[in-house]
Amino acid sequence: MAADPAVAAEELPDFPAGVALYRSAYRNWVGEITADGLWACAPAGPDQVVAVVNWAWRHDWTVRARGSSHGWSPLTITEGTASDARVLLVDTASHLTGLSVESASSVRAGTGVTLEALLTYLEENGLGVTAAPAPGNLTLGGALAIDAHGTAVPARGEQRLPGHTYGSLSNLVLSLTAVVWDEDSGAYALRTYRRDEADCAALLAHLGRALVTEVVLRVGANTNLRCVSRTDISAGELFAAPGGDGRTFASFLERSGRLEAIWFAFTEYPWLKVWSVASTRPLTSRRVTSPYNYPFSDNVPTPVADLAGRMVSDAAWYLAPVLGTAQYEAAALGLVATLSADIWGPSKNTLLYLKPTTLKITTSGYAVLTTRDQVQRVVAEFASFYRERLTVYAALGRFPVNGSAEIRVTGLDDPADAELDGARAPLLSALRPSGEHPEWDTAVWLNVLTLPGTPHAEAFLREIERFLLRAYDGGHALTRVEWSKGWAYTEEEVWDDEEVLGTAVPASYGESLWEEATGVLDRLDPHGVYGNAFLDRLFR
Repeated sequence: MAADPAVAAEELPDFPAGVALYRSAYRNWVGEITADGLWACAPAGPDQVVAVVNWAWRHDWTVRARGSSHGWSPLTITEGTASDARVLLVDTASHLTGLSVESASSVRAGTGVTLEALLTYLEENGLGVTAAPAPGNLTLGGALAIDAHGTAVPARGEQRLPGHTYGSLSNLVLSLTAVVWDEDSGAYALRTYRRDEADCAALLAHLGRALVTEVVLRVGANTNLRCVSRTDISAGELFAAPGGDGRTFASFLERSGRLEAIWFAFTEYPWLKVWSVASTRPLTSRRVTSPYNYPFSDNVPTPVADLAGRMVSDAAWYLAPVLGTAQYEAAALGLVATLSADIWGPSKNTLLYLKPTTLKITTSGYAVLTTRDQVQRVVAEFASFYRERLTVYAALGRFPVNGSAEIRVTGLDDPADAELDGARAPLLSALRPSGEHPEWDTAVWLNVLTLPGTPHAEAFLREIERFLLRAYDGGHALTRVEWSKGWAYTEEEVWDDEEVLGTAVPASYGESLWEEATGVLDRLDPHGVYGNAFLDRLFR
């Protein structure tokens, strides 16, 4: 709803004419970070964005770009932000949504466009990506800000297709246009950076410390993907220590290169999804012509919803094992009932599978950088520690996890994939290759999901985090945090551990590289227009 002009004129004097202005609530994906009645605006184009940013600078306000708010961490708004705070939300999704094919191998896109809209547009033009996040409602700008990723490494004998990457979406950027401080004019202005420019490397995954209005992405020919789901392989076999000849995680990775394991808490049989490139439809596969082909997951089944509701309303957290079983059964039965255990179609239709109607859960997130041949070791060690700690907690009558553990694998952000001479790797992408360990070519993504407010969750997730930081400290592997998820756990809070924030996170990139990124972002925004309390603490 548009703001009362008189009120707006009083509270936001001299605000740029013609820019839609209104009051708006902010709510992140799971509702753990909320703010009511903040001022928001919807610029009609990049020039209006510049006007808004300069207004904010001159009036001592901060600007927070908002897309679909599908994130967990306080990169946009921090919890406790008051309605009278001098914080202006800039909605990108209303108007910064342009799409156009630049060439046979590139597309220009506004940062407010959703991934579903982008992938649909690419598909219509015979183009696609190797991997993408599961939710289609993410805005491109939000996805690039936190180096969003899917799950993919080369299968045995597979060669990377031109215009594709096994790394994050940020690794596809050829150029980007951002609103940055211009020393010559003494104001913020639009500036386009090519991928081979040093400053661009800091903007490819800027964590909300910049405002990007448009990007040009390298893209390639679309592919058809088959996705086969299985629920008949035990965690003991799938996540076994390396060296065996069973149906292990690594064996599926070798054959297909694309998989995800969803291991519901207190159950033994994960939901394993395995994607593979298939130019023609396999005989047993069902052709799918649209995304979101797991309705039992996107629309929470009644038994699962009832259990989750009871756990929250009645503090019946001891029902976590029952909920885990209900979630597993919903998946196992749903795959059969909806004929979705073996599906095939254009890449978008199997890559996008998560709607906003799914169960709202909070999640921790980490990437472990290692070599391809060490993936099974990492997965086995994580699974063993996770299972052991869950058992210990349960014996004490504590049930800190009622969602799932999820495991994906990607390649790293090799800048050569951009096919632009001199292209630079994103400075702050969790998938940035290690200078000290060029042999590392793979990242194992580890997430633990649970309902918001679950008792003992923070303490449990702190133990997981400490294990990962200790086990993969840069020797044979390295842990980095997943920016959009939960990390820096104390016994009772998240994003609050001083050692992780101040030491572990910068060290995981290298002190000099962290300082380089901080220096660029400070120089492009010397007045702190794009800051908030959490980012100021992280980049202090």
